[in-house]
Amino acid sequence: MYRQTHRITLTAAVLALLPLAAACGTEKAGDDAGSAGNTVGGVTGVHWSVDGVTVDGTEHDAPTGAFVTIDDGGKAQGNFGCNHFNAKASFDGDRIRLEDTSVTEMGCEEKPMKFEETLARTLADGALKARTTKDRLTLTTDGGDTVRLSKVPDAPLLGTRWNVTALGAEGVAQSLPEDAEAHLTFDEDGKVTGRLGCNKVNATATVRDGNITLGTPSTTRMMCDASLMKTEKRLLRLFDGTVEYRLDHRTLTLTSENGESVTAVAAE
Repeated sequence: MYRQTHRITLTAAVLALLPLAAACGTEKAGDDAGSAGNTVGGVTGVHWSVDGVTVDGTEHDAPTGAFVTIDDGGKAQGNFGCNHFNAKASFDGDRIRLEDTSVTEMGCEEKPMKFEETLARTLADGALKARTTKDRLTLTTDGGDTVRLSKVPDAPLLGTRWNVTALGAEGVAQSLPEDAEAHLTFDEDGKVTGRLGCNKVNATATVRDGNITLGTPSTTRMMCDASLMKTEKRLLRLFDGTVEYRLDHRTLTLTSENGESVTAVAAE
């Protein structure tokens, strides 16, 4: 089992397909909007949640949080099941090709990491035939393997439970410990409530001009495992200050004034 607190790279099978970025997958796909070509109708501008992958007739269910989005300029991004990725998407008729992929280097539990390898390998298998049916998207390789995805509506900042998936500092992202329950919910009354990995928290939260000013936190006083308390300590540093927020479909990124970041996804 992979230890949560260490940064690791993907296995050799995936590395052969996906060159890693030096930092954490922040590499841009390029400025040429025309590189996307003729897009497949209804695919771009949508948050596609990955339902599963079928390889050689065997179905693999996706872990929570795996997704793909592609914008009209040909920039693709998403999550393989543990790590986030960026790529360049090009279109040719009803086919989509993902290239120049970069990924983060977080370590997760064995099951999502195995799914990640399977999904990454399938998405990198040349031009994929895309078929959309209502709110479903199927990507099929020439060998018949498939990726099944479902359209999920964008999540608003307010009223959504944001489950924390990663903490970032100095260009390195780390997943949370296995037992950490960390989530935040911002309400319309100017408050934030949630859990920080061990203890519950609430504070004032003022949203304005792309920033959130968080007040002094009030927390419960439970003691938990050392790894959970370490996570909690890092999350507490968001409070008593102002963080910049970025909302992308169903992913929320909070960045503090000292450059530390928190990545969260909307609860299903």
